[in-house]
Amino acid sequence: MIGSASRQITELHSPRTWCGILAVLAAAAVVVPSLNAFTSPDSFLHVPDYVIPLLGKYLCYALVALAVDLIWGYTGILSLGHGVFFALGGYVMGMYLMLSIGGEGVYKSDLPDFMVFLDWKELPWYWRGFDHFAFALFMAPVIPGLLAFAFGFFAFRSRIKGVYFAIITQAMTYALMLLFFRNATGFGGNNGLTDFKRILGFSLQEPSTKRGLYIVTVLVLFCSYLLCRYIVKSKLGRVLTAIRDAEGRIMFCGYDPLNYKLFAWTLSAVLCGVAGALYVPQVGIINPSEMQPSSSIEMAIWVAVGGRGTLVGALAGAGIVNGAKSWFTVAMPDFWLYFLGFLFIGVTLFMPRGIVGLVGRLFRRGVS
Repeated sequence: MIGSASRQITELHSPRTWCGILAVLAAAAVVVPSLNAFTSPDSFLHVPDYVIPLLGKYLCYALVALAVDLIWGYTGILSLGHGVFFALGGYVMGMYLMLSIGGEGVYKSDLPDFMVFLDWKELPWYWRGFDHFAFALFMAPVIPGLLAFAFGFFAFRSRIKGVYFAIITQAMTYALMLLFFRNATGFGGNNGLTDFKRILGFSLQEPSTKRGLYIVTVLVLFCSYLLCRYIVKSKLGRVLTAIRDAEGRIMFCGYDPLNYKLFAWTLSAVLCGVAGALYVPQVGIINPSEMQPSSSIEMAIWVAVGGRGTLVGALAGAGIVNGAKSWFTVAMPDFWLYFLGFLFIGVTLFMPRGIVGLVGRLFRRGVS
């Protein structure tokens, strides 16, 4: 039964697909930064400085899509709350970046500017340690992972699943969004954390720093893809897909779905936390709007558009949807949400396996 479930995974694992992914990531890691650093600004091959953090943002979103696909596409658990884990990782990195400013803020205080404005006299206890990069780097995946583990343990133990699980994940993200909007919480309230100046002593405004962060993001995405691919092709992955397709039968076979679902759920949250930590220094801000329910819904749409249950599709869907969003918000901002809705409906009705599934079907017809 497990083997039958694994054959239903729609991702193409052929050497040709693998080589294509390697080529794209190599181009992203080497060619794009090289065209930015070593070509003349007047050349048509030149990649402008503003494009580097924009592409870095898309790569962070691709990592989030990979995490959502692991839990939804392969385990069958629809989450509408992954924006929380992404934002928590971002806040952790934002706390380090705020404290690294030192006395260079508007108020020339060692406290972040918003704390001085609100008449805080000292750092809250939960900000302690975040002036060290290593501590922040450690906590970026740990805090989302711990929250996901605690939430998932009680939810899966209570056998909450399906639409009910999706609803409580959205309730979780909405509750935390409201909490972070409060000034008394100590995270900047509505404005969040911003005005970052440096990371590890390097100015965030320097093109070389932006290229470095971009390359790190590519490498982290590549390693995360390798990890997810290893998991879904292993026996663990076959069990996860069997849980997705027939959880009752997998229990009859002697497996405990709780532990498997909890592992996939926690790992997915950890990947989102890492993505958030990479996102913040490249974008320059983190605020509670990242936790709004619509953001988590968009994450699920990325996976659905690209192809649920296909790691490659998750990456492609994140790039396609966010690329379209960037274009629409500039050219036709009033039509973006309509386009997103029609896109999701169209994919659901006519391309249930997403864009990757459609391309694969067309390719097989061409070969035959």
